[in-house]
Amino acid sequence: MMPNIILNRKLFSCILVLFSCIVLQAQNKTIDSLLTLLKNEKTDTGKVNHFNNLFFEYEYTDNIKAKEYLDNALELSEKIDYKKGLATTYIHLGWFAEDMGNYQQAIIHYQQSLKISEKLADKKSISATLGNIGVAYYNLSDFPKALDFYFKTLKIAEELGDKNKIQKQLGNIGIIYHEQGDYSKALDYYFKALKIAKELDDKYGIASDNGSIGNAYKAQAYIAISHQGYKESDSLYIKALDYYFKALKLFEELDDKTKIATQLTNIGTVYHDQKDYQKALDYYFKALKIDKELGDKNGIATNLGNIGSLFTSIKKYAEAEKYMLQALAIADSIGMLKEKIQFENSISELYMQTGNNKKALEHYIKAMKAKDSLFNEAKSREIMNFEFEKKEASIKAEQDKKDALAAADIRRQKIIIWSVISGLLLVIMFAGFIFRSLRVTRKQKQVIEIKSKETEEQKKVIEEQKKIVEEKNKDITDSINYANRIQRAILPHRRDIWAAFPQSFVLFKPKDIVSGDFYFFHKNEQSAFIAAVDCTGHGVPGAFMSMLGVSFLNEIVRKKEIMKASDILDHLRDSIIEALQQKGQTGEQKDGMDIALCAINTANFQLQFAGANNPLFIIRGKKPQGFQNIEVLGNIEEIEPDKQPVAIYENMRPFTNNVINLQKGDTIYLTSDGYQDQFGGPKNKKFKIKQLKEIFLNIADKPMLEQREILDTTFENWRGELEQIDDVTILGLKI
Repeated sequence: MMPNIILNRKLFSCILVLFSCIVLQAQNKTIDSLLTLLKNEKTDTGKVNHFNNLFFEYEYTDNIKAKEYLDNALELSEKIDYKKGLATTYIHLGWFAEDMGNYQQAIIHYQQSLKISEKLADKKSISATLGNIGVAYYNLSDFPKALDFYFKTLKIAEELGDKNKIQKQLGNIGIIYHEQGDYSKALDYYFKALKIAKELDDKYGIASDNGSIGNAYKAQAYIAISHQGYKESDSLYIKALDYYFKALKLFEELDDKTKIATQLTNIGTVYHDQKDYQKALDYYFKALKIDKELGDKNGIATNLGNIGSLFTSIKKYAEAEKYMLQALAIADSIGMLKEKIQFENSISELYMQTGNNKKALEHYIKAMKAKDSLFNEAKSREIMNFEFEKKEASIKAEQDKKDALAAADIRRQKIIIWSVISGLLLVIMFAGFIFRSLRVTRKQKQVIEIKSKETEEQKKVIEEQKKIVEEKNKDITDSINYANRIQRAILPHRRDIWAAFPQSFVLFKPKDIVSGDFYFFHKNEQSAFIAAVDCTGHGVPGAFMSMLGVSFLNEIVRKKEIMKASDILDHLRDSIIEALQQKGQTGEQKDGMDIALCAINTANFQLQFAGANNPLFIIRGKKPQGFQNIEVLGNIEEIEPDKQPVAIYENMRPFTNNVINLQKGDTIYLTSDGYQDQFGGPKNKKFKIKQLKEIFLNIADKPMLEQREILDTTFENWRGELEQIDDVTILGLKI
């Protein structure tokens, strides 16, 4: 007999090698075909699809090449903004991470894919991705989260009427309830899955669901025995066997040997529990034979352990020891910790029964060590899951916070802008009405002067007209005052500036009730942004521009999170050109802004400055090296701006980003041009920038609020009885 057995084994090995060669040859042929298609592909989207297909071919044979093709697909999809391809590639990256046992990373990739599919409103892809996330959480033993994602998948599958996916998810939900020990709920979902599988005539699904139902009934039978419900357990075991045999028959028809072996083992365990040892042995040996044919070490170890345990039950200790030691050897070789604990306990019990207490203790200790290892492994997984969840929650909370802040800012800016526009439109309507009334009054006055004789009735009309004009004047003034309150509401609160820079001041003196000047301030975790801005014009037209400026700067710095000073001005200019539809008519469209803007790193006090026609002034003891555009007057440094406005311009170029390292005690000043352009003094001349610099030098060592008072008093004394000609803004802060 032995030669025949050896011959059969050799023949089987030859067939296996030949089959492997055929499969490998077929795979190589597919790869060659895909590489040819990739080489001849003209479209980038087609290339992405070929990269993803090549990943499939290498997924289980060459990890390096599989990852290489996924990286190619990812890079090209991002480059061409191919959303569908990107979603697919992230799914494949998730599969690849799962293949490597990195389920947390798999979840991250699946969530990236899910986000894209949701934007595309691709329900089929959303459903599949949610299912993948559920499987990953199941593999991490996070059953509540797995259940949550399975239910989400089920809901979409039901909306799509996809019965195949419904059947699969019902089965998955049943498995989760089974794992959690809720066998009644598990059975409920298994039977729902079985019903749909029968409607679809899905033999594989029917067989799998029958096997799952058998498992649930067997688990309930174990519980019944533990509560001495032997009659109930017998009934449950009969049900379990019924469904196991149904599953076995279908898997035999499908010729799925792995599943056949599983059902044979399940049937054997039921007969074992019922103490029908001969039948149990028959099914264990049948299962063992198939496991050996398949080379399934896990199945081999399980059935060797089952056989050894059964021989212990019937007191055939020599046979029991033989099979149990074989099971242990395989479990050790492939790291079956859970089964190793069971096998060590079983062989320890065997040695206790035979009086070999030394070996019994030795194997009991091994069982405890394996149990500790399993516990530590579970703890490590639990810690990893906890850290992953913390990180995931932190990222989501941060993103939600950013989205909420950005949305709130946008809503606030829109409300303010529309409120101001409505108010100003109302002002314009009132102004038109008054102008019309004044014309009527003037004509009436001319008529009265020509006639030279006034009647009492004419006097009454004039008085009424005068009253109307006064009322309308009051309405306009009230409306403009209201616009002023709105404008001041959108300006940064000075306490926010003081909170960031306790030594600081703001001198803000509009020419009219509303201003074409404004100042800007925003602070995030890394930097503080501060600017003095002078819009084209003053009064109502300037106020319109200032509203736009505040809105655009908030969007650029807060929502888009642009940190570089020169880039902020570049984006601001683009926004103004687009909003005012400035299309090359530089001679006609001069609306825009002059600005001095600083971005200060609050950790190392490195300052970035970008200016449009307005400079920056710094007062300190020593001039830094390497800045040719810094003019020194005494101890004051003037950082020159770019000679161009934030608007359309004949020779537009990117704004310059000046980087200066500040020191403790340095004082910086940002201004609009209203202060130095003011007429006054003994000869009614402009104040000029030189005098302003001298004031900065003289007051730099004084407290900031006192500096503001000196600047304000000096300006008012210089102006005297003359009209203020422009809006005035000066910001000062000491490091």
